[in-house]
Amino acid sequence: MRAIVFDGHLRYAADYPDPVAMHGWARIKVLKAGICATDIEITRGYKGFKGVLGHEFVGIVDSNVPNGNGPNLAGKRVVGEINVGCGQCEQCRNGLERHCPRRKALGISGLDGCMADYCVLPLSNLREVPNSVPDRIAVFVEPLSAAFRIMDQIEMTGLERAVVLGDGRIGILCAWALSTALPDVTLIGHHMEKLEIARWRDIKTRLEFPAGMRGRIDLVVEATGSPAGLADAVALCRPLGTVVLKSTVASEIKVDLATVVVNEQTLIGSRCGRFEVGLRMLASYPDMPLDRLISAEYPIEEGVAAFEKGKLPDALKVLINIAGDG
Repeated sequence: MRAIVFDGHLRYAADYPDPVAMHGWARIKVLKAGICATDIEITRGYKGFKGVLGHEFVGIVDSNVPNGNGPNLAGKRVVGEINVGCGQCEQCRNGLERHCPRRKALGISGLDGCMADYCVLPLSNLREVPNSVPDRIAVFVEPLSAAFRIMDQIEMTGLERAVVLGDGRIGILCAWALSTALPDVTLIGHHMEKLEIARWRDIKTRLEFPAGMRGRIDLVVEATGSPAGLADAVALCRPLGTVVLKSTVASEIKVDLATVVVNEQTLIGSRCGRFEVGLRMLASYPDMPLDRLISAEYPIEEGVAAFEKGKLPDALKVLINIAGDG
């Protein structure tokens, strides 16, 4: 099959071995895939992963895969939760496969990803996509679910003042997610054109944070993708406030944690969200302008060029078209 592979070098492979679905798993014919900041970080050494890249996708379940004891999804258009737990540990028994110590993650750890003609996942990981959602929007279910994960982790009164640092893909989605629950959300970034794209509902945008914001924000989401982002987030956060960390970077991060201790701030790591939530939010907010975030789309044969595009400062979401239409 065709695939975008990282084996120390990013390359397009025309004859990568087809994956085989185990009992209870499905083989999915991938229609479209999205390039995420994590994919780019993997090419810089993050997680030490080698294999087929990609974890954001929409595809159709092969008609000839074994269905095991799960639902019969043959022929259905689906998206897939990316974490695969061992099924036996305490975390898995409590429905927290994403925190299984032996988990695999699609295109990130131990499991070939979706930037290929086919990928495999357990049937229990798959979620059917409504007919009303086109392929190019369905690809956003994974990052949109990750953005709304913040709401699962923090109990909010609805009156909090929130700031999101970073005007990239996940930063904009986090600002949009928070704007559905909070009246005062500001997105701070470095690119005027991205900040214009991010305007939705009553979100405010800024190219820098003024001195008057320092130490006064209830909730700060760090999504810069930069090692320096955490220090800025801690500086903005008020005493007893909360900092949510969304960036995954390959380089080491150095930060003075004395401020966190003295101000009794809460640091929360935030990663994957539940796909049911992402799909529900697509239905609840049909005016969410996800199309604006698509900077370019490339055929799979030009996957290396797609990654180069995704690294550019002005790029947001770059899609890889494998067998999709809309």
